[in-house]
Amino acid sequence: MKKLWKQSISFFSLGLLLPFISSFTPDKDKQLKAGDKAPIFEAFDEDGKLWKSADYEGKKILVVYFYPAAMTGGCTKQACSFRDDKINLEELDVEVIGISGDDPANLKIFRKAHDLNFTLLADPDGKVAKKFGVPIKDGGSIKRVIEGNEMTLTRGVTAARWTFIIDLDGKILHINNQVNAANDSKNVLKVIMEYKAERLD
Repeated sequence: MKKLWKQSISFFSLGLLLPFISSFTPDKDKQLKAGDKAPIFEAFDEDGKLWKSADYEGKKILVVYFYPAAMTGGCTKQACSFRDDKINLEELDVEVIGISGDDPANLKIFRKAHDLNFTLLADPDGKVAKKFGVPIKDGGSIKRVIEGNEMTLTRGVTAARWTFIIDLDGKILHINNQVNAANDSKNVLKVIMEYKAERLD
């Protein structure tokens, strides 16, 4: 795929973006576990449209993944892995949702820059992350050169990289809080294929 955007990071933003996850401290009292009813949530997508999880319950398996920031290295690898596996996921009736503390404008840039083909949701106040028990930290800013212009992308919060799979009964099927960004979609596919096979038995 052609590189549509050049990227640059200031020393300030680099300091903000180095290891997101190591300093997160999960609130164990709010942790979901497999078998729990999944939270119902809604948020605005990259086009500013309200997306509601209730519209998909019982119709699709939902993959809800939280990531620290749009247009950063690991988050781009993770998003592109889901992009590249979209056909395989669709065959399994899966809807992928990526959530970060970015606002919709940032998400629109992210989607266009990497030809992303699934929904991105904005969670700048961390309300959705909190419903899932995902640790969050303060937000931050990064600089990117987009179509020749330097832009500052600011996020309200920085969420830990966690992935949830919600089954057709609206329950948590799987939680991964030690996500390998580049391999996340492969891990998700494996879990869902096992789930589908069990339902056929």
